[in-house]
Amino acid sequence: MNQTTTQASKANSPAGAEKTSHGSLIHIKRPAKLKFYDFYLNEHQNIACRRLHFAGSSFGLLGLAKSIKNRSAKPLLKGIAAGYACAWVGHFFFEKNKPASFKFPLQSFVSDFRMYSDVLRGNLSLKDRKFDKVR
Repeated sequence: MNQTTTQASKANSPAGAEKTSHGSLIHIKRPAKLKFYDFYLNEHQNIACRRLHFAGSSFGLLGLAKSIKNRSAKPLLKGIAAGYACAWVGHFFFEKNKPASFKFPLQSFVSDFRMYSDVLRGNLSLKDRKFDKVR
């Protein structure tokens, strides 16, 4: 495949995807950096999953605060464990998908706190998706 064909196929395919000369997708490595949050929100459509993520992030932040106060890593580790447990229950039992953190751990961690911030600012609802202002 020549360079012109490769550039043309990339322009017509989803972010991160490449097409062969036959027009079929080879592989999508990861969502584009600017589009990852959109992907992340698509993975969090279920309200129960969102609530569990919010609770889990809160546990993580409380663990961080307690670790700083007590000068001990133990509360932070407990907060992280509780946070991931909540999130994974939300995905496996309510959302019925695999957590994005399995394939994209850093982007997912950042996006989780962006989602947390959007909930606090009223841009994402924990009651009904029709009240979402993000997207």
